[in-house]
Amino acid sequence: MLTKDAAICIRALDYSETSQIVTFFTRATGKISAIAKGSKRPKSAFDGPIEVFSHGKIVFSDSTKEKLAILTEFESAGGGPGFDSLCTNLFALNCSLFAAELVSNLTDEYDPHPQLFDSFLQFLQGTNEQQATSDEQRDTLVSLILFQLSLLKEVGLKPILNACVNCKNFLSSDWAQVYFSSSANGLICRDCESSSPDKIRLTKTAANCLSNLKLITDANEKTLNEIEKILVTHFTEILRHPPKMAKHILRQMSL
Repeated sequence: MLTKDAAICIRALDYSETSQIVTFFTRATGKISAIAKGSKRPKSAFDGPIEVFSHGKIVFSDSTKEKLAILTEFESAGGGPGFDSLCTNLFALNCSLFAAELVSNLTDEYDPHPQLFDSFLQFLQGTNEQQATSDEQRDTLVSLILFQLSLLKEVGLKPILNACVNCKNFLSSDWAQVYFSSSANGLICRDCESSSPDKIRLTKTAANCLSNLKLITDANEKTLNEIEKILVTHFTEILRHPPKMAKHILRQMSL
């Protein structure tokens, strides 16, 4: 049986001189891996090799987790995100690769997340339009932070960001200090910080932004960098290893 779905390519590997193994994040089916036979031929049914970030409609055979699906059709959406548009903006490209890595690592095959698909596509389309300027780099970082938080929510790993995880007291101006703990999965107040050895101290500005996401859009570069470093630390704890693309994001933020 054949299945048709909206899809974003998040990984593409050469399988042979003419074929590829591709991983798609699809809207209704979730993450799938498929073999695209003959995709590298000049006159293939896919109009050439399938690139990471290309998106559109795919048709694939039903499969199981033990066997690759077979991609039979790929109708690329015109003007969609791709390497051609991102190659002039290294920061936007690395942020997109980082987002794709997180989607791949934090979702299971055949486990659909339609809202996450929409958020991911919107993020890619936004970064695809960025230009390589300091202001646009800031806007890209804002988009990346908001996407990462939506990803955590969609996969059931959303941290508690408006109150102390331990004592349940809501974040307020009365808090003398604010911490974030990955192991506790959220904010920690000063009275409870001794129970979380992995705690990282947060500025009140960054904590308020995490508690009220509307504030992130207008946050300054220093605050955005602080929040992104916290998120990278948190994803490292969740995955039990640093995301491969994280070091590139952190290095470019420091430039």
